[in-house]
Formats: sequence, C-alpha cells, structure tokens
Amino acid sequence: MMPTRPVFYVSDGTGITAETIGHSLLTQFGDTRFTTDRIPFVDTADKAREAAQRIREAGEAAGVRPIVVNSCVDNELYRLLAESGGLMLDIFAPFIEPLERELGQTRNLRVGQPHGMVDFEAYHRRINAMNYALTHDDGISMDFDDAEIILVGVSRAGKTPTCVYLALHYGICAANYPLTEEDLEADRLPTKLRPHRHKLFGLTIDPQRLHQIRQERRPNSKYALMETCRREVAQAEHIFHNERLTVLSTTHTSIEEIASKVLTTLGIHREMF
Repeated sequence: MMPTRPVFYVSDGTGITAETIGHSLLTQFGDTRFTTDRIPFVDTADKAREAAQRIREAGEAAGVRPIVVNSCVDNELYRLLAESGGLMLDIFAPFIEPLERELGQTRNLRVGQPHGMVDFEAYHRRINAMNYALTHDDGISMDFDDAEIILVGVSRAGKTPTCVYLALHYGICAANYPLTEEDLEADRLPTKLRPHRHKLFGLTIDPQRLHQIRQERRPNSKYALMETCRREVAQAEHIFHNERLTVLSTTHTSIEEIASKVLTTLGIHREMF
C-alpha cells in the first residue's frame, strides 16, 4: 500500500485560496491517499520557520516528501517554507509573470490580499445576503419580495447549503421553501410562491440518498422511512413537471455545480467574491 502523502495549504492570509485550488488539484489523483492541513496567516519569518518545521516533521513521520500548496506572496517567506524539503507549489507563480508583462506593471506584494476587505460595499452585500439566507431558511419567513432566488424541494434536498453558498460567494439573496405534506397533497405550487414563479428553481434527490440523510438526522422515524422518501420525491417532481419549473437532482452534484446551474438558468450574472 502506498504511504499517505501529507499536504499543507500555507498562506499569509486565510488559506482559503490555497486550499480551494489545492483541493481541485488533488482530486485529479484519485489513486493517492492524502492527509491535508491548512496553515493560515504565515506573515512573518518566525511563523514561516515554524510552519517549515511542522511540514518537515510530518514528512519524516509519513516517510514521504510532503506537498506544500503555497499562496504567500513574500519571496523571503517562500524561501523559508522551502527549507521544509516539501514539494513547493506556488499557486500564483504560473500567472504573475505573464500578467505583469501584459499589463506593464508589477503585482502588489500585500499579504492576505485575495480575501482582504478591499471592497467594503461588496463585503456588506455578502453579509446582508447571509442574513437574508438565514432568516429565509426552510420557510421561516414567507416574505419573498427581496429574494433573487427561491429554491424549492422536499426537506434535506440540499436547499439550505446552496442558499448559504450563493450568499457567501455571490452576495445573492436566496431563500428556500420546503414542500410540506399539505403542499405535496395539494399537487400544486403553494399560493405564497406563485407570485414569484420567475425566481423559483426546483431541487430533487434520489430517494435512497434522501433516506440515508434523513436517517442520520432522525433515525427510524416516519420522516426517514424509505416509503416516505419515495412518495415525497415523486410528489415533488410531479409538481415541478406540472408547473414547468427547472429541476436539478442534487444526488451526485456538488454545491458549486448546483449554484452555477441555478444562476445560469435564472439568468443571474454576478461576480464571485
């Protein structure tokens, strides 16, 4: 059996950029096992030395060379991290030189810049969108006038995490509505949703997967029964079909893919934060 390869996401900021890109890279190598760790806010020489020592020790313990996905912009910090002996992957390096050449200017070497509060207006839009998603989760508030998107589906079909993702990464006010037993029996869109048809997007899910999710939440309840899951999914899909709503199955779809499909279908164009 191949040894597990330690991977470190190291950054002078939050480490979110390094981890996101690094994770995308690692998924291309499904035959290798990885353990991952994030080391954020490495913004001084002392912190870089401590990180290098930690990485070196992890490599020695695993018996393999560690991988370091780095987003530190300071060359001195990069040099100190490289003393760990790990494979250094600088996520900005392949792009900086061509951009500097094309734009006729050098990059700004300011730590933590990718996720800094550069645009306060955009930052507050994200915060407001997050508040909206939380107060309009699972039908808590039925006032959908300010909603840009309303996700509809049975309970545990992936509505809440998608709304939170849309708020956090795009600043979009997304609400979600769980179809109740009464809604499903009526076999039509609830009256409260009808004025907002242009904002609606249906989410469905494989009944077996829904059963697994609900069983974890409420073991051995009527809510989690396979029969209940099959019936609710079938009734919800029938409503979506009759109402001609666009529907996406979340069974094998990532949150990122769901969000992208929703935005494209509803014609919403927004830059990602």
